[in-house]
Amino acid sequence: MRTFKTFEELSACVGQEVAVSDWATITQSQVQQFADATGDQQWIHVDVERATAGPFGAPIAHGFLTLSLLPKFFDTALHVEQSGMGVNYGLNKVRFTAPVPVGSRLRARLKLLAATPIDNGGTQMTWEVAVEREGSAKPVCIAESIARRYP
Repeated sequence: MRTFKTFEELSACVGQEVAVSDWATITQSQVQQFADATGDQQWIHVDVERATAGPFGAPIAHGFLTLSLLPKFFDTALHVEQSGMGVNYGLNKVRFTAPVPVGSRLRARLKLLAATPIDNGGTQMTWEVAVEREGSAKPVCIAESIARRYP
């Protein structure tokens, strides 16, 4: 966990990898809950027997499940003492570059691309997030995430 006192201190890191999150393990229960919540019941996610015989050799997590872990990754990677609240503002780009078999451990590398002061004393930050799977050289997801933080 990397800690910053102020938005200005964090903003000085533009262009740098700022932090790396803790690992998170993807479980079949998590995949099923995500399928139930979103209605995406595709067999490669929820039918363990069929998915094991399928193209990936195991059930795989939904790409959007991987993407939904971004707040968790940020939470375990960095803290800004000045920040009283943060909100997701959107995404510029998202690519799912490799499958995530159930049982995989994932973490995110966070590179600060831009930081701009906004209203109410806040800061808008654009992050390049590379989600890695333990044991794989290729990231499983690359996203450009925009967040706003306020005192």
